[in-house]
Parts: sequence; structure tokens; C-alpha cells
Amino acid sequence: MPVRDGVMTRVRHWYHQQQSVLLYDRQLLLIMLALAAIGIVMVSSASMPVGERLTGNPFYFVIRHGLYLAFSMVVAMAVLTQPMSRWEAINGWLCLAAIVMLVAVLFVGHTVNAATRWIRIGPMTLQVAEFAKLFFFIFLASYLHRRHDEVRKNIKGFLKALALLGLISMLLLAQPDLGTVVVVAMTSMGMLFLAGARITQFFGVVLTLLIALLALIIFEPYRMRRVTSFWNPWEDPFGSGYQLTQSLMAFGRGDWLGQGLGNSVQKLQYLPEAHTDFIVSVMAEELGFIGVLITVTLLFALVIKALFLGQRALRQKRAFSGYLAHGIGIWFGFQTMVNVGAAAGIIPTKGLTIPFISYGGSSLLAMTIALAILLRIDYELRVGYRASPAKKKSAPRRRKVVHS
Repeated sequence: MPVRDGVMTRVRHWYHQQQSVLLYDRQLLLIMLALAAIGIVMVSSASMPVGERLTGNPFYFVIRHGLYLAFSMVVAMAVLTQPMSRWEAINGWLCLAAIVMLVAVLFVGHTVNAATRWIRIGPMTLQVAEFAKLFFFIFLASYLHRRHDEVRKNIKGFLKALALLGLISMLLLAQPDLGTVVVVAMTSMGMLFLAGARITQFFGVVLTLLIALLALIIFEPYRMRRVTSFWNPWEDPFGSGYQLTQSLMAFGRGDWLGQGLGNSVQKLQYLPEAHTDFIVSVMAEELGFIGVLITVTLLFALVIKALFLGQRALRQKRAFSGYLAHGIGIWFGFQTMVNVGAAAGIIPTKGLTIPFISYGGSSLLAMTIALAILLRIDYELRVGYRASPAKKKSAPRRRKVVHS
């Protein structure tokens, strides 16, 4: 017990450590850089066979991922210079931009595998759902700050947030993108719960969402096939259960320490989407259980840092920053669980990336911006930063008239 208490004390101190000489959380930054490094290594390993097959250049996806990462870092540095008050001031415009992008992709979007989720911009393809998630969470954090009492005491305030969530969800389902809908809904529910929404309202909405989710699965044949193949993927290993069986074989071959970096067999055109949705399967085969455990531990260390940061912000009466930090933490944590769970056969397969690891420029850029916002929140908490209000013009002084 003393040893365990000592370890827990050190972990708690690591998370709560406040370096008075530093203006930023170096641990949060190092975690992100470590995940980005793991990501570029795994994308390099997993994407070479598909890059050779599709383009004749095995380094095609590696180069693009490196460029996306460099661009994301540049954008993150620009985001770090923006005070949180500015994000709160434009939250309505960001939410409107999210809705406009989701509508636009239905008309001018690029379709891949019967899903219309991307907009082509020159040589790049923009997956608008990734930015819609971030923009909606910024809006919701501001709404919970502005309407805190209304959300807690009046069902009207609760339902307003749900109405906008419903609109975003319908636009995402039109693509279709059920995985993103689940992530947005769960993150929003978590933020509403933390804001103090009534427990009866909360569970009523959760029950409604579960019924709606079941209906979406039952009445859509391809979703139903995914669920039935998840129950027994070996029943149709070359049909509906193909992705999951190949992923499970990768996990099985990896064992504890893996086959060695670059030695995956499943990535040799056996496992579809090996460099995006199923990159964890390649990691499991090459680096084993230990490699996956280290990666997931880093991701959840980032999540816990975000949640602790949100608590600090709320204690310092910075509600917008606190709710947004919580939202980003829940988003990263839930998306990680869905991606790893789908690859390991714990839940049905979903087309979601794992933060900072999977190939995908839009996902990488949106999540890097989110992490830069976390660093900015931490900076403002450390230095006690507050945007200076506009100076009011003082009324001209009246001359004192002295009557003789």
C-alpha cells in the first residue's frame, strides 16, 4: 500500500504541477509531440503498400502527412496568439460556418465509398465534419457560459442546445457519418452534464438518443450488416466481416512485443484503410500490446490533462474556457475509445481516426488547433490573462463655479 500511495501521489503531483517559471504546460506539449512522432512513424509503415499500389510512390502518403503536420504546427502557433475572449466573441459565426460547410458538402462534396464527406480545394481534400465538431464545441461552451442558469433551471435552455445538436446531427447523417454523430452527441451530453443540467432531463435525452441510434442501425441495411458481422465476423470472413477479421489477425500476430516495425503482413493490401481507420491494428501487429498500451496511455494522459485544465478554469471563474477544455478532453477520449474498440472488435466498426496517429489532414489540423486552444487556456490561467475591456470615454469634467 505505501508503494501504491507513493506512485499515486507522484502521478497526482505530475498532473497538478504548476511551474511558476513557465508560461505553458510543457507536459501537454510533450505528449502532443510524442503522439505526432508516433503518428508519422506508423503512417510511414502502414501506408507504403497502398501508396505504391495507388500512385506508384510508396512515400506518397508519408510526404502528405508530413506536410499536413508541418502546416498544422504553423496554424497552431497562430492559434496560440489568440486570446480565448476572441474565440468566445466569434462563437456564433463559427457555428454558422459549421452548418454552411455541412450543407455545402452535400452539394459540391467529393464522394468516396458512397459517403460524401469531403470538399476538394486544389490538391487538398477537406473533411468538413472534423472542423464542424470543433466549431460546435466552441459554440456550446459559450452557450453554457451565457445561459448557465437557464440550462440548469429551465428545460427551455436545455432544449435550445439540443435543437442545434439535432440540426448538426441530421446534416452529418445526410453524408452519411454516424460515427461523427455519436462523438458529437456524447461530447455534447458530457458538456451539458458538467454544466449542471438536470439529471432527469439528461437521462431522458440519453434514452431518446439511444432509441434513435438503434432505429438508424435497424433501418439502414449496411449499418445492420456491420452490427451483425461484429457479433460473429468469422461467419462471413470474406464479406461483411472482412475488415474485422483481418484486424483481429493483426492483433493476434502482434502478441506482446509485436513482429517489429515494418514487418506487418496485414498492411500488404489485406487490411483495408490500414493507414487511417485501422492504423491501430498495424501498430498492434508491429509493436505488440506494449506499443498500443504506450500510445493509448499517452492519449489518455492528454485527456486527463484537458479535464484537469477545465476544472482549474472553472475554479478561476473562466466558464467558457473550462467548458471548452472539458469538451475537447471528452472528444479526444471518446474518439480514441471508439477507434481502438472498433479495431479490437469490442464495438462495431466506425470510420473515425485516432487523434494525432491516423493519416488524415483535416483530422490532424482540427485536433492540433484544439490542442493549441488547450495550451492557450493553460497560459491564460498561469498569467491571469484577461482581455482588456475597451476604455470608456469619460465625460468632460464640469468646472466648478465659485460664486462670490
